[in-house]
Order: sequence, then structure tokens, then C-alpha cells
Amino acid sequence: MGYPGKNHKSYQTPKRPWEKSRIESETRLVIEYGLRNKREVWKAQEHLRKYRKGARNLLALGSSTTDKELYESKKEELITSLQRNGLLGPDADIEDVLSLKVQAQLERRLQTIVYRRGLARSPKQARQLITHGHVAIAGRRTSIPGYRVTRKEESEITYYGKSPFVADSHAEKERIAKPASTPKTSAFARPQGYGRAGGR
Repeated sequence: MGYPGKNHKSYQTPKRPWEKSRIESETRLVIEYGLRNKREVWKAQEHLRKYRKGARNLLALGSSTTDKELYESKKEELITSLQRNGLLGPDADIEDVLSLKVQAQLERRLQTIVYRRGLARSPKQARQLITHGHVAIAGRRTSIPGYRVTRKEESEITYYGKSPFVADSHAEKERIAKPASTPKTSAFARPQGYGRAGGR
């Protein structure tokens, strides 16, 4: 344990910083989930890394120990925790923990769930609403876009009581209810006029 007052990184940076396939996949995740930067992807990967490590330790414990009750109790504790956090389904097993993808962790972010529940037009707007204090969980204002929402809290996400978004007459709520149909473009497509011909 280090000095308590010192900030410590909650993620690991990639070992190969210029790997093309990894950079492209991380960029897609940043765009799809409206993340601020790739550090948020690395934080999600770090959480999954801890879960996988716990699952591997359990498999090693199950193959080496004769105390089956200890193994079953630790297994149930891990799986129940992941089910409570919304990462696993009701009939999950250890193999399901090892097969978790980073998207599963990103889907549990408050920012993503606000967008999925139709409280915002886009992940970017969901992040803005949260940081500006327009979103609450069980009536309590929450201003952290990366907050990990549990299954119990998922149904309790609403607009904050004093937010102008509570009123049905709010103009932005009509836009959220009827999003404009815009053509989808590739995440890596260059804007029109970019390059030498465009004079940039």
C-alpha cells in the first residue's frame, strides 16, 4: 500500500502503444459510447481484468483443493456480485466470467444507460446531462458519467427533481422523443473537403 494521499492510476496503459488494430478498436468504442478519452476504455478493461483473475484463481482452487464448500461459496460470491452489477445473467458460470468483453462493462456506465433508456439523444448528450446535474438515481443527483449502475438502480434512473427536463413542455424533451434521422457515417471517414484539395 502506498501513501494514502497520493493518487494512483486505476488502469494499465497498453504495452504496445502504436498497435494499429488496438487503436482502431479503442477509437470505435470511444465514439460508440461517447467517452471522453481512451483512459475510460482502459479503466473498463482493468475492471474486467480483476474479474478474470478472480475466476482463474477459483478454477485453480477447484482443481487443487478438496474443500468443495469453500470453492462453491467463493464461486457463488463472485458470480452473485457480477450478476448484481448487471454483467452476468441468471444462469452464469465461471466460463461466462472469462468470456466477458469490455463492452459489457461499458454498457453498465450511467452515461450509456441514460442514453439506452431514452433520456438523451446521444451518448454525448447523456454525458452532458449527467455532468450538469440533470440525472438522478433514486432521487439522488449523480454527476459521474462513469458511475457503474447496478441492476437494482437501473430502473431508478430519472431526471433530477429540480431539473428543467422534468417538465414535459421542455423543448429538448420533444427532440429526445423524436430524434432527427441522420445518415450514419463511418467512424473513420474523413469529412468532405479534408486534405490538400480542401485547403487544410
